Amino acid sequence: MMGAYFSATSMIGFIALAGVMVRNSILLVDFVNIRLEEGIPLKQAIIEAGAVRTTPILLTAGAVALGAVVILFDPIFQGLAISLMGGTVTSTFLTLLVVPLLYFKMLKNKKPEPVLELDEVE
Repeated sequence: MMGAYFSATSMIGFIALAGVMVRNSILLVDFVNIRLEEGIPLKQAIIEAGAVRTTPILLTAGAVALGAVVILFDPIFQGLAISLMGGTVTSTFLTLLVVPLLYFKMLKNKKPEPVLELDEVE
């Protein structure tokens, strides 16, 4: 693709990209869990998480893509740059759309656990 060979540096790009995608997904799911603990309904918590966490996720993706542009024209690291740039677009899409949808699908039938007050715990 784009006239570059699949090389070891391309594979390093995939590994780095996996870390960025997992980090973004964890931040999104963690925000949903925090909102659920506050008593917010699941659908609203997922929508709020998407609204609040979209900007940091897009900034991270932009930083990765812009950083990869610098090495795009180096013949040795071109595969790394291409895998980072292409994968960033894909992982951002997956993080912002697919992860919340799957999370909603997993938890929509789960009964909320009652929150215990401090004086109820002995």
